[in-house]
Amino acid sequence: MSVPTSQFSETGVPRVPVGDGIEVVFDWVDHNLGAFFDLISDVVSGATGGLADGLNTLPPLILVILFAALAWLVKDWKFAVVSFIGLAFVISVDQWENAMETLALVLVATIIALVIAIPIGLAAARSDSVSNAVRPVMDLMQTMPAFVWLVPMVTLFSIGVGPGVVATVIFALPPGVRLTELGIRQVDAEVVEAGHAFGSSPGQILRGIQIPLALPTIMAGVNQVIMLALSMAVIAGLVGAGGLGGAVTSSISQLDIGLGFEAGLSVVVLAIYLDRTTAAVGGGAAARARRITGGFGRMLGRSRTTAAPVPAGSPT
Repeated sequence: MSVPTSQFSETGVPRVPVGDGIEVVFDWVDHNLGAFFDLISDVVSGATGGLADGLNTLPPLILVILFAALAWLVKDWKFAVVSFIGLAFVISVDQWENAMETLALVLVATIIALVIAIPIGLAAARSDSVSNAVRPVMDLMQTMPAFVWLVPMVTLFSIGVGPGVVATVIFALPPGVRLTELGIRQVDAEVVEAGHAFGSSPGQILRGIQIPLALPTIMAGVNQVIMLALSMAVIAGLVGAGGLGGAVTSSISQLDIGLGFEAGLSVVVLAIYLDRTTAAVGGGAAARARRITGGFGRMLGRSRTTAAPVPAGSPT
């Protein structure tokens, strides 16, 4: 039986109507679950808008001082000084309000992504079948071009902050899953053995041994989630998410080079601050993990010495 010519691609290979099928699925979802997605959009938009309003309520210089104090607390005074100068520069180019809107979007998207990613990563670390099922999904989410995620999100959530946050969550989530799983799987088996030797349950071992020891790797995942969320938040300006992404989009549409560089440099300052801060927190977690490993290593050595059999004929 012959196949109609319209079902062939230009090269003569039979055309697989993947795009048509995806459009049918999204049309069905939008028609039947539209109210549910409207609710998600309202909640996400409300949380992001409320956080942005809260950040913009404080005077900018006061907030810069607070951010610099946090930088000093987690790292050192040099980073605090650099943070103060960089954030003051954002104020000087009139991008502070946009920067706080972007920061709010990044924080909301990061929290949602981590709430989803860390449990999935823990489940994948404890089960090979879950890991095998999750891996191709993470590959799809991570390798799909960022702009592609905006199209279905606009279809489901319309224009605004909602689709920007959801697309950011999808794009930024995979590193959280991957590095959580990697961190748990890399915990030294001897340390876990020490936990079993002292009668700990699997849940106690997970909470008291595996998660603390995997925390540096998990924090690296948090860092990557934040960085990807920030990059996607800028792209989300194309669908009305506002913030620095909106300023970049406006600079493109108006061919305003100055506005583009001001918004772009503000993104750089925000990215450096978030990256160094989370990296410093991860460094503290690594130090705690080394102390925990050393403590369990000593306990394991003592338990093995105690359990060692006494050679025959040795004096008692």
